Amino acid sequence: MKIGIIGAGNIGGNLTRRLTSLGHEVSVANSRGPETLSALAEETGATPVTVAEAARGAEIIVVTVPLKNVPDLPAGLFDGAAEGFAVIDTGNYYPKQRDGRIAAIEDEGLTESRWTQNHLGHPVIKAFNGTYADDILDKPLPAGAPGRIAVPVAGDDETAKKAVRDLIDELGFDTVDAGGIDESWRQQPDTPVYGLRAGVTAVTRALAEASPERTADFRG
Repeated sequence: MKIGIIGAGNIGGNLTRRLTSLGHEVSVANSRGPETLSALAEETGATPVTVAEAARGAEIIVVTVPLKNVPDLPAGLFDGAAEGFAVIDTGNYYPKQRDGRIAAIEDEGLTESRWTQNHLGHPVIKAFNGTYADDILDKPLPAGAPGRIAVPVAGDDETAKKAVRDLIDELGFDTVDAGGIDESWRQQPDTPVYGLRAGVTAVTRALAEASPERTADFRG
C-alpha cells in the first residue's frame, strides 16, 4: 500500500518505521523540508518529500502535526491522492501546553477531529491520538494474542474506517469502533481511554465512561 505521512515527530516517525518494515511504500514529510528527513529515510527506506507531495498516489494519509499547525497545511493537500483515500488524524488539542485557545472547539463545541476535518476539507478517521509512540514499535502482537492492545477509532466514513482498522490490525493492534467523528470526544485527552494500554473489553468500557466536558487542564 502507498501511504503518506505528514509529520515526522514521535508518532509519525514510528509509524514510518513500522509501516516500511511491513513492506508499505511510505512517503514522509515535515514542516522543515525533506532534506531534514535524510536520517529517517536512510533508516527506513521511506521517501522524504515536501508536505505538498506527501499525498500523491497515497491510499492512506496520516496527518500527525500539532493541532495549531493544521490551518497552515497547504491548499490542495490531497491533490493526486489515490481514489477513495483515507485520512488518519492523530491530533490532540492542548490549549495550555501548546496550541492556544481555539474558539471553535471551546465555544462551538466542535470535537478536535471535526475541527481538523473542516480545515482539511476531507473526512478524517481519528486514531493513535492516545497511543504512546514507543508502543507502536514495542507493543505489536499477532491477532488473538493475550495482552494485545486495542486502539479506539472514530470517523464517519465507514469504508475509510475499515481501511484504517485493517491497517492497525496489520500493525499489531486490535481496534474498537468509537463511533462517528462527533463522538470522538470520547478519546480526547484526559478521557479514560486516553493513554490506556488495554484490550478490547477495557477500551470499550473506557469509551462508555467518558464525559464530554473537558477537564480544566484541557480548556483554554
